[in-house]
Formats: sequence, structure tokens, C-alpha cells
Amino acid sequence: MLPRIDAHAHVFQSSQAFYAMLDRLNVRLVNICVVDKHDRGYEEAAPQHARALEVFKASQGKVAWCSTFDPQDWESPGFAERTIALLDRTFKDGAVAVKIYKSIGMELKSRAGKYLMPDDPVFSPIFDALEARDKTLYAHIAEPSAAWRPLDPASPHYGYYKSNPDWHMFLHPERPSKEAILSARDRMLARHPRLRVIGCHLGSMEENVDEIARRFDLYPNFAVDTAARVPDLMLQPREKVCAFLIKYQDRVLYGTDLELKPWERPEEALKRWEAEFARDWKFFATDEKFQYAGREVLGLALPGNVLQKFYRQNALRWVPGITGAK
Repeated sequence: MLPRIDAHAHVFQSSQAFYAMLDRLNVRLVNICVVDKHDRGYEEAAPQHARALEVFKASQGKVAWCSTFDPQDWESPGFAERTIALLDRTFKDGAVAVKIYKSIGMELKSRAGKYLMPDDPVFSPIFDALEARDKTLYAHIAEPSAAWRPLDPASPHYGYYKSNPDWHMFLHPERPSKEAILSARDRMLARHPRLRVIGCHLGSMEENVDEIARRFDLYPNFAVDTAARVPDLMLQPREKVCAFLIKYQDRVLYGTDLELKPWERPEEALKRWEAEFARDWKFFATDEKFQYAGREVLGLALPGNVLQKFYRQNALRWVPGITGAK
């Protein structure tokens, strides 16, 4: 099996059975920390950093890690300086990247009632520091378009928004539009052209690869991962997706968004991980037909050199410092 790097996963339990699975499948990971006040286990950065470091060490570097910071006090004096100092400590502990989250643009408001956007000047010193330290920014900005629509059982995102009304923007019409948030993200990319940025979840442009291609042409510092959005690619015309992945073969990283939380039983999680790895391989690497969510999908059968970049080389290029990925 081709050596693979899952460039977007969440592992906060150290499990020898899990590490054995990674070895058996020849998979390495980038373990992403993120602050989400609405999701159990992600409420604070520090506990995640501690667990990610533990997993990094216990896996002998096979599970690299990405740190994060909580932007909720961005209006307090010294915010950028405190954040840079925090991130520097994580870099000392081996973190290879930093994650920002959809609360920027979708939730956090200033004391005056203005929504915090990713191009806010308060973040510029932090982004400059990441560039100076040769670190990558993972940017989960905005959400699938389904978040701004009524619940639709046919959508791949139906279950998430049914269970997470805080992030179902259709219920919060007072919040910014997806277009406004992505425009702010694009301005941030333009203002920091030497900062490597990975747009998580297809950069929240999951319904049309043409939108991703347009950003790739405008911003050479921008790549995307496929975390939790492979079904969205399955819904688009096969030839169009194939052509996109071949043309932009240096700009798309494989990612799953799979989790192993501290309270989960590893043996149950492993079945979920293995099933998703197998499904994704069938879609990207073969021309097999298979059923997904009640519809027939034909695999893309990407060329071998494209698969190598997608599954491994792009992660090594866009996230320098990944260790154990030999």
C-alpha cells in the first residue's frame, strides 16, 4: 500500500492498538488541535496540546501535531504577544503548524458588536510570526454551504447540523454570510503571500472545485485538505473532479477529520478509521463502482504520480517538519 499521510485528524488518546493500525496501513498523521466551545473535548487549547504531545511522543513521531490558540480575548491588550509566546512553546514541543477556526467569522463579536474576521489586523503579528518561523497555518474558515440552508436529509452535512445547531447558520440569520467570511479569508491570503495556508475541508468551497481552482490561481500560498469533504467530491461530476486534482496536483492534501477522543474505545474507533481509509482509497485510486449514501460512485483512478502527491508528498511540502513520515 502506498505510504500515506492523513494531514487532518484528531487523536487525543494514546493507544498502542491505534499505533499498530497506522503501522499496518502505512499511515502517518497530522494531529489537529482546535478550540470549539460547543464540542466536548475541544473547549480549551491547553489540554489538547498536552494530549497531542503525549501522542506525538508515544507514536515515535508518527503522529505529528498542530497547535492552536483561543482568540476570544482578542480585544485585550497584549493578545498577539501572548499568543505568539504560547505558540512558540508549542513549537518547542514539536508542533509543526497552527490552526484557526470557524468561530472567527461565524461567532466571535467585538464589544461593539462587530464580528471578528480572519483578516482583522489583530492577527497580522501572529501570521507574521508563523511565516518567520516557517510554520503552516491551518485555516478552518466558514462552513459548508449547507450551514446557511434549511436542514436537508440528502446533504452529507445533515447529521452534523441537526446535532450542532450552534453552527447551523440558517438558524442565526444575524451572522455574516458565507461569502463575506470567505472574502475576508481571501484578503488575509493576499496580505500574507509568504504564509503557507491550508484551507481545511476544501477551504469551505466544497460544492464546486472551480471555486477552489480560482483561489489557487490567485493565491500561490494556498492549499486545501479533503478532511470530511470527500463525499462532497463524490457528488460533483467525476471528470471535473479528476481534471481538477490532476491540474492542481501540488495543492490538495489528503485528510479525513477522523477522531480518537479520550473516552472512546479504541477498538471501535479503529473500525471507523479503517473503513474510511478504504472508502477513500477506492474513490481516489481505483475505477471501482461502489455505493455511498444510496448512490453509485465511480472511483477517480488518479494517476500514480498524482496519488503520491495527494497522499504523501504534498503534506511533506506544505507542512514542513512532519516527522516519522518515511
